[in-house]
Amino acid sequence: MVMVVAKNNETQKRAVGRRKTASARVRLDTGTGTIVINGKKFEQYFPIAFWQQKVVAPLEKTGKMKQFDISVKVEGGGINSQAEAIRHGISRALVEWDEALRPILKAEGFLTRDPRAKERKKFGLHRARRAHQWRKR
Repeated sequence: MVMVVAKNNETQKRAVGRRKTASARVRLDTGTGTIVINGKKFEQYFPIAFWQQKVVAPLEKTGKMKQFDISVKVEGGGINSQAEAIRHGISRALVEWDEALRPILKAEGFLTRDPRAKERKKFGLHRARRAHQWRKR
């Protein structure tokens, strides 16, 4: 027996945000403004206010703070990269929800995927570009 669950695309939008090696799958639902990240409350997952501000920045700039329930699954990267990946995913989901929000989010740079990532280590070197130190004796 196969069960098919119909998704209501009018009340739910999905998007993916990325930064370095962090990837965040964001689900946006109409609701009261709760944010759940990897099954934990938003404040519990990001205990420092700086990271919390990064995550909610797109909602604050668009004035949609108490309008959506957000569920996020994030993996990879560090805590800061995860916060920026979530911000990117929320911004993309908001634009999918309402195209009129695009200029606001684009002006803030929230829709741009930051391409900077760690450069790979090359053989014969200590790090990506750090060569051996020359020594006279």
